[in-house]
Amino acid sequence: MFVTGRFPLLVALGVVPVVLLPGAGVPAWAIVGGWMLLCLGAAALDVALAADPRALTIRRRLPARTLLGEPADSELVVANGGTRAMRALVRDGWQPTAGAGSARLRLDVPPGERRILRQLLRPVRRGELRSAFVAVRSGGPLGIAGRQAVLEAPGRLRVLPPFRARRHLPSRLARLRELDGNTSVQVRGQGTEFDSLREYVRGDDVRSIDWRATARAGTTMLRTWRPERDRHIVIVVDTGRTSAVRVGDGTRLDAGMETALLLAALAARAGDHVHVLMFDRVVRARVSRVEGPALLPALVDAMAPVEPQLLDTDWDAAFGHVRALAGHPSLVVLVTAHDDPAAARGFLGSLPALTARTRVLVATASEGPAGAGGGATPTAAPEVAGRDAARTRTADDVYAAAAAERAAADAQRVVAAVERAGGEAVTASADDLPPRVADRYLALKAAGRL
Repeated sequence: MFVTGRFPLLVALGVVPVVLLPGAGVPAWAIVGGWMLLCLGAAALDVALAADPRALTIRRRLPARTLLGEPADSELVVANGGTRAMRALVRDGWQPTAGAGSARLRLDVPPGERRILRQLLRPVRRGELRSAFVAVRSGGPLGIAGRQAVLEAPGRLRVLPPFRARRHLPSRLARLRELDGNTSVQVRGQGTEFDSLREYVRGDDVRSIDWRATARAGTTMLRTWRPERDRHIVIVVDTGRTSAVRVGDGTRLDAGMETALLLAALAARAGDHVHVLMFDRVVRARVSRVEGPALLPALVDAMAPVEPQLLDTDWDAAFGHVRALAGHPSLVVLVTAHDDPAAARGFLGSLPALTARTRVLVATASEGPAGAGGGATPTAAPEVAGRDAARTRTADDVYAAAAAERAAADAQRVVAAVERAGGEAVTASADDLPPRVADRYLALKAAGRL
């Protein structure tokens, strides 16, 4: 059972007879005792007259998945199997991150009927959201007390990464079509493969004439070439402690997910095979051998429950998984942090073994302001810090500017070490990193290096 706010008010009204009746010779303890018995009796009567919430049957309607930032409709189908009309307050047991609109829902259902209670969820975090119960409070006619029950109604909603970098996909696909689809090249070389035959036009390179096709067709035919397809793109997203650093409006892990999603969508459209691995010391998520339209749904579904782990990443084990994913990968993209020499020591020690057999691109989301147009680069930060130091007057400002310049210098040292090991480094703000990595992928395609 439960009591409402009216019960203590009813008990407080007992002050009135205590003040008035002692003049008539009635002891105060007798007045208080009698009044408490009256209040308890009224509460017990209210509980007895309240409908039993255990007579309700609750069924939940809920979408299996939704994107972070988008609303999801949650419905409770409540059937009254009792003999009394049910007037109650219903509270769904979602955690605060589910963003439930109202804490309590009013229910009024006659016996033998059912009602649908709708609630709008606005999740504020990705991952698994669960609700195991629904609490129902059925009040009595006096409004003093009532019955309460907790009914099982399990529900689960998976909140997927938002993929805000999707807005960059159309422009990159247009560049890909210019590179790979609509404009075939005539010069054969590394990174190209045979595309099709067409008729010779004055001014074409005569070295590309296919004489056998010319003999069969009765007219001069020319071979055209296109950038190679069926390359393997392995994307490794670091989920170790450095991925928990805040950059922009999220973490490095969030920026890494956006980068992986944009690059995977672009590479899949280019006809390449995409493998995505999220790793620290164990595999947190892995998507491999998924092609076509099923790739992006599989990626966001696998990424949704992954969170940063407060431990150092085992890069030897990570590179072992990379070699197992694809026998001869064309491009390995490592989304991690390369702005601290101490944190990158283990990573740099294992990197040469990987760069010796494949092309490696190391991408890092910097701590520059979210939405910056050009992104934050390690070489630009010391100049900004120097100008800030020249304008500062207090010791705290000078120390802050010096710390920023030291961090930028450390990041530049790690970038130089990555390049000496045979890799390429890309650094940008959280918003700019996905398109920067996509542009680098397209540049490798255009140069025939992939």
